[in-house]
Amino acid sequence: MSDGNPPSSQPHKSLIERIGHFLSGEPQDQEDLLEILRESQEKHLLDSDALAMMEGVMHVAEMRVRDIMIPRSQMVVVPRDAELETIFPLVVEFAHSRFPVIEEDRSKVVGVLLAKDLLAHALRDKTLKVEDVMRPVNVVPESKRLNVLLKEFRTERNHMAIVVDEYGNAAGLVTIEDVLEQIVGKIEDEHDDDEVQEFISQRSEKEFIVSALTPIEEFNDYFSATLEDDEYDTLGGLIVQRLEHFPKKGEKVELEDFCFEVLRADNRRVHLLKLKIK
Repeated sequence: MSDGNPPSSQPHKSLIERIGHFLSGEPQDQEDLLEILRESQEKHLLDSDALAMMEGVMHVAEMRVRDIMIPRSQMVVVPRDAELETIFPLVVEFAHSRFPVIEEDRSKVVGVLLAKDLLAHALRDKTLKVEDVMRPVNVVPESKRLNVLLKEFRTERNHMAIVVDEYGNAAGLVTIEDVLEQIVGKIEDEHDDDEVQEFISQRSEKEFIVSALTPIEEFNDYFSATLEDDEYDTLGGLIVQRLEHFPKKGEKVELEDFCFEVLRADNRRVHLLKLKIK
């Protein structure tokens, strides 16, 4: 006869139930929560990829558009008054699906040209201009949080936004892929070239965003620096060596005349750094 207690052989707990068990310790801050998730991975309740994505989600909630945007100087743009047939070489060369449309210069983005619209309209009338087929531009401030932007991308069915500064001028652009890569890692497609990577992006005269995968030799060439590359090939490896642990977001390291701040990292490696020149 049953005594009302559950049988000794119960189905295995779901992943959510097991994580909930570890969360019952009521973490006091995000670092506590991350520590619990890492312990869950060590106990094989999470695999390393799932842990990395969870950490990515938490980092995205803290990061802002300015941290990942493609700077204005690197945008591939098309002029508003260009005839469609004249821009085919550029579209074929870069193979992007969307191109910012500018009026006078890169600071004035007035629309977005979709490659599929270009093909559809140019086949019918090559004398049309970009302004005849461009779509409205989605604008976001540099300070917008990435998790908020991702939600807007999904609800408004947008894939790209132009980032504007406090004066309303275009400062760069950001895509839904850029945001998702902060969670799942680099998303390669058939147009990506493994041999080409933008390691260093200039934000102002003395501030840069730098990939942790930047070869130290390339960094030294770019900044006329003399960082040691005897033991490590990349900046990320050098940062970890100096700190003697895997860095957390916000940690800083000073090397020569450079101050590095960790923008994104997980329990496996450093991903992104902010650089300020003293």
